[in-house]
Amino acid sequence: MSRIAYVNGRYVRHAEAAVHVEDRGYQFADGVYEVCEIRDGFLTDERRHIDRLIRSLAELRIRMPMSRAALGVVLREVVRRNHVRDGLVYLQITRGVAPRNHPFPSPETEPALVVTAKSVPRSVHDHSAETGIAVITLPDNRWDRVDIKTVGLLPNVLAKQAARDAGVYEAWLYDADGNVTEGSSTNAWIVTADGTLVTRPAEHGILRGITRTVLMEVAARLGVKVEERKFSVEEAKRAREAFITGATTIVTPVVKIDDQVIGNGAPGSVATALRKAFHDSAERAPRWSHG
Repeated sequence: MSRIAYVNGRYVRHAEAAVHVEDRGYQFADGVYEVCEIRDGFLTDERRHIDRLIRSLAELRIRMPMSRAALGVVLREVVRRNHVRDGLVYLQITRGVAPRNHPFPSPETEPALVVTAKSVPRSVHDHSAETGIAVITLPDNRWDRVDIKTVGLLPNVLAKQAARDAGVYEAWLYDADGNVTEGSSTNAWIVTADGTLVTRPAEHGILRGITRTVLMEVAARLGVKVEERKFSVEEAKRAREAFITGATTIVTPVVKIDDQVIGNGAPGSVATALRKAFHDSAERAPRWSHG
């Protein structure tokens, strides 16, 4: 079965999907994106993802290419046409196509919208959650506005490749003071000796992850204390537990940071409980129909 993508008003075969050579996303990384989990055919936390998308667009002064309701229809149709039951849907909006010039093009320039979807077996991430993952730490060399979910991800790409070269899953980035900001594609958390969850405040220095936001609600429901504050790489290495959160990784325990084993080297009870309870708090948007 051929994969299907949505590109600027048309549903096309994935292999034939293309954008113009002067799309500003291609030439300037002048665009934003979102990734939403698909679970049992439902979109997880669609409302929150679209809220964040609208904020990112506003920060870059890019207008929505269609109404929120129409975008929801496109997302579901792409999921339906690709017969995705478990996986993810990706959407990207750029400022559009215009002759290459740094200033914004004419206000009449139409934003460009691309949506794709693919199946990812749950077992891929479930296995990582059962065994735990290792991370390395690297200096954070990204721009200051990482709270905007832009397609300008080259530092993240280099960090993720460094992790792969080191034979681990993720890279945790740290600022000039040695405090962890976030992972290359995930938020970073630790659990202190008294069982308190700690994660960096979602200011301009990190992305306000949707999974991160929902996990705050999960923790409150389970009676787990949360502190939003900075923590150093060294504190993380001494933590009782550590884990990452993301749209597809959900809650995944970290059992090793650089050369330091965390806790007893196995997924901890807090992270495991949070992962198990996560989808009880996450929103499930209406699913696509087989019909």
